[in-house]
Amino acid sequence: MTQAPYVGRALPRREDERVLRGAAQYVDDIELDGMAHAAFARSPHASAGVGAVHVPPELPDGVLAVITPADLSGRVKRYPKVAMDGMEISDDQHPILPEGEVRYVGQPVAGVIAESRALAEDFAEEIEVEYEPREAVVDARASGDALVRWSHSGGDVDGAFGRAAHIVSGRYGMARVACVPMEARGCVVRDDPSSGVLTVWSSSQETHRPLAQLSHILDRAAETIRVIVPDVGGAFGTKGNPPSEVVVAAIAAMDLGRPVKWTEDRLENLQTTQQGRGMEADVEMALDADGRILGVRANILADLGAYLWPSTHIPPHTAAMLMGGCYDVPAVAVEITGARTNKVPTGPYRGAGRPEGNYFVERTVDDAARALGIDAVDLRRRNLIRSFPYPSALGLKYDSGDYERCLELALEAVEPERRSDDRVVVGTGVALYVERSGGVFESADVTVERDGRVVVRSSTRPHGQGHDTAFAQIAADRLGVAIEDVELRFGDSAEAPAGIGTFGSRSLTMGGSAVAVAVDEIAEKARAIANGRDMSLAEIAAAEPLHARSKFESEITMSSGAHAAVVEIDRRTGALRILRYAAVDDPGTIVNPLLVHGQVVGGVAQGIGQCLTEEVVYDETGQLRSASLLDYGLPTSAEMPPMRVEEVESPSPLNPLGAKGAGEGGATGSLAAIANAVADALGGRHLDPPFTPEKLWRALR
Repeated sequence: MTQAPYVGRALPRREDERVLRGAAQYVDDIELDGMAHAAFARSPHASAGVGAVHVPPELPDGVLAVITPADLSGRVKRYPKVAMDGMEISDDQHPILPEGEVRYVGQPVAGVIAESRALAEDFAEEIEVEYEPREAVVDARASGDALVRWSHSGGDVDGAFGRAAHIVSGRYGMARVACVPMEARGCVVRDDPSSGVLTVWSSSQETHRPLAQLSHILDRAAETIRVIVPDVGGAFGTKGNPPSEVVVAAIAAMDLGRPVKWTEDRLENLQTTQQGRGMEADVEMALDADGRILGVRANILADLGAYLWPSTHIPPHTAAMLMGGCYDVPAVAVEITGARTNKVPTGPYRGAGRPEGNYFVERTVDDAARALGIDAVDLRRRNLIRSFPYPSALGLKYDSGDYERCLELALEAVEPERRSDDRVVVGTGVALYVERSGGVFESADVTVERDGRVVVRSSTRPHGQGHDTAFAQIAADRLGVAIEDVELRFGDSAEAPAGIGTFGSRSLTMGGSAVAVAVDEIAEKARAIANGRDMSLAEIAAAEPLHARSKFESEITMSSGAHAAVVEIDRRTGALRILRYAAVDDPGTIVNPLLVHGQVVGGVAQGIGQCLTEEVVYDETGQLRSASLLDYGLPTSAEMPPMRVEEVESPSPLNPLGAKGAGEGGATGSLAAIANAVADALGGRHLDPPFTPEKLWRALR
């Protein structure tokens, strides 16, 4: 009997059973003999000069060491500077510990290593630091320093605006948000002088990027560092760089000859982990008399914070490159200024520029429709890209899509509604989106054991996405074996093949394709060995070794979709309720519909949180006012609306799976759809999220 294909089936995640049984192992679960613990003295100032760091000459019992900035002099470098074509990037890379100054509240100033976490935390409070407080800059528009500058254009922008019948402009902003994974950051570091290997267990998104960065910072050969990523309780973009605290733990482990553990608490996580969003844009859109978009100009101001992490400049660049959206716009010009402020640096957070760029475009399209007296959906239809591949004005190649189909399905599913009475106002919003995913390369290493087990080692590392299931579906189908016979291995740089990592909706497109290429090679070798004989895979592997390693390279793919929302605002209280929500996403060929559904719903939930309550708030002195989950409002299941989730499959021609990305569409489409619905309910008045009751109550008056 022929086995039904696994690809396309909504299989539950295989990894869930282990997690639900409590058998998962996170960084803080790791216990090693002789392990010490690290805690940190942190800056109470948003901006200050740093003088002497006073450490008592005799440490109390149980306190093993204090590591100060002076102790790191000559031993570590700053984080690497990652260049990008045409971008001016300052040399303000994040230091490991302060180099004469601190630039944000919570910046680590000294590390304390002790026999227990409690002892380390207690003694960290005893460290005395000489500070010279300075005035903090918290408003990006008031900043005189740019960490990043970049501009790019394509097409005849001046000509487009010169012949336009209508020019619509607006300023659209997106507040900073905290990323709040369930598991905060952490590490365990052990140095083994006998082997010369420094082993770092880290809560990270992958193995190879942290390894490369640690090699740079410690000025140590990469082959002498081993990075192991155990189970990870969420990341959402925040665990791509090893934190400064990991470097200090590594130095301590080398100096003391003992393993060192550091795990941050929620206050540290909210105060010092890179934050997301924090951009605003001045956008102009030129249209002809029939509502055809002729050109777009945008100036994006990004509040990048105090320093640059290696990926801090990526979200504003991504936002800028997507300023044409799903529309056939022949001319686009964008400019980015990344301002330095006295806040924790920003970086990728689910979407990493895609939600911001899409929000800027889709809010402008809605405002243009209102200014021209054209229905917002009709204006979109007039301008949709319909022919692929499509070269965007800014140089992206859109590989495939069916934007009109996504739009029609979203409208049908959401059941648009507009009404107003003495109690409530109701509005409907729609937003299309396009997002880049994939690119560069990923690798896979596949071996068939003599008992027929297929062992797949991937360069990517899951942290909730379901790689173990989806990759096994791919391998099982292409080799004709049961999915139970496929074993996935991730997260150990000593055995994982080279790769880039898990971020940017790229894992299935790149990592899954690498698996497909490797198992196809295995299948070809097996057929050659069998030479027409009826042999099982186990019999073939017993006769001759079966092994293949692949490196899959590709251009980026472009996922897309349309989201729609119906919202209700209470006139008396300003409370916002999402009555209905529809998400239609096109991630290319779908390997596992259940995993795609989960990714979309999770992304929408994060978008809803940002629309309703989430906002990082600093006061005028740079003190964080949203430093706990009492003050930083996360959404709960009570805020989730009735939701219709549907998919369109436009296979990509750029990889053997036909896959694109699915991880960030929910976060990308939801912000603009809900914002457009709120504007519709308010009769066209623009507000930026979060749409708090007070903000909406005042707008209604």
